[in-house]
Amino acid sequence: MKKVITDTKKVDEVLERGTIVEFLPSKEEFRNKLLGGEKLKFYIGFDATAPTLHLSHAKNFMLMEKFRRLGHEAIILFGDFTARIGDPSGESFARKQLSREEVVNNVKKWKKMVEPLMDFQDTKNPPKIMYNNDWLAKLNLEDVINLASNFTVQQMLERDMFQKRLKANKPIHLHEFLYPLMQGYDSVAMNVDVEVCGTDQIFNALVGRTLLRKLKSKDKFVVAVTLMENPKTGELMSKSKGTGVFLDVSPQDMYGQIMAQPDEMIEILFVNCTLLPLDKIAEYMKFKNPRDTKMKLALEIAKIFHNDDIASKAQEYFISTIQKKQTPTKLKEIIVKSSKLNIVDLLIKSKLVTSKAEARCLVVQNGIKIDGKKITELDDIEITKDGVVLQKGKRHFVKITPG
Repeated sequence: MKKVITDTKKVDEVLERGTIVEFLPSKEEFRNKLLGGEKLKFYIGFDATAPTLHLSHAKNFMLMEKFRRLGHEAIILFGDFTARIGDPSGESFARKQLSREEVVNNVKKWKKMVEPLMDFQDTKNPPKIMYNNDWLAKLNLEDVINLASNFTVQQMLERDMFQKRLKANKPIHLHEFLYPLMQGYDSVAMNVDVEVCGTDQIFNALVGRTLLRKLKSKDKFVVAVTLMENPKTGELMSKSKGTGVFLDVSPQDMYGQIMAQPDEMIEILFVNCTLLPLDKIAEYMKFKNPRDTKMKLALEIAKIFHNDDIASKAQEYFISTIQKKQTPTKLKEIIVKSSKLNIVDLLIKSKLVTSKAEARCLVVQNGIKIDGKKITELDDIEITKDGVVLQKGKRHFVKITPG
């Protein structure tokens, strides 16, 4: 069994990083528990409501890895059942309920994205992946009624998003009351000591704390982490809205997406999504040009998800194609049968877009170039025998040649 690390400096390095914003019941009690030497069972849950993850999710996996490296048990819970209920957190309307098949497909993709962030090869104390369908799907109506009897309607209505809906005269669906109940029961089923969650999940985590106390006479710590919002706009990375820096993109796109983040997000991303010491981050933040600081950030994050060589090549690609506006020397090549194609059809065949509507929109917004020249009309494109270079935005290039 791996020994629990109780070195004060190492424990405080995790707690003082800045990713954690709230400890319940208190930071002092939680710190003393960590220093006490008992192996604790940590868990964090994610509902697989979309096929991808972003950096705001990544920082939570990285925090769990830090607790695991202190010698504690780390459980990554995929909400393959709760995702089908729909978490009302932060929503002004009920979420779309997903099918079992949709959720399972999302989970498969997520597992691959998580692998660079945690050491699943550790033979002594590997992270564990669990699924709440394993116990929630087995509850019968009597079980659900018994769980629900531990709470009042007034307690459920205390959730801020429910209060907002009531004031806006918007509906609150009955199944949405069941969500915190089911997430709360996860803590009971796994018999955990600590739940790590976003600040938007504190209510659900406290439901779990109540159920653990009532059903198992056991207390649970709640460790709430920042949601990494933009300090100027309040905007969050969102998997459902498709905004942020995503984990399943190419190294070049990941580097580019980080470079596209506003300057006010640089330090937040450094602290939350890299393993660099805080004094090193402070050194980078003193650079006169924010672009140079951001390039250090993009390289560091790309290293985590790929490796040093691939990350360096992604940086070289960005410098040549974005900063120097050069066309890459190595391009993906698409062969088409016709020597003349409408720009919309050409974009579809190139797989630079997923729909004709997206293609038309990009052309109208001047987001498409052929051999470096902007395409402003939805016209036919002549494809010469040597081929043409089709470009979307600043980073995406495809060579089109006639077959």
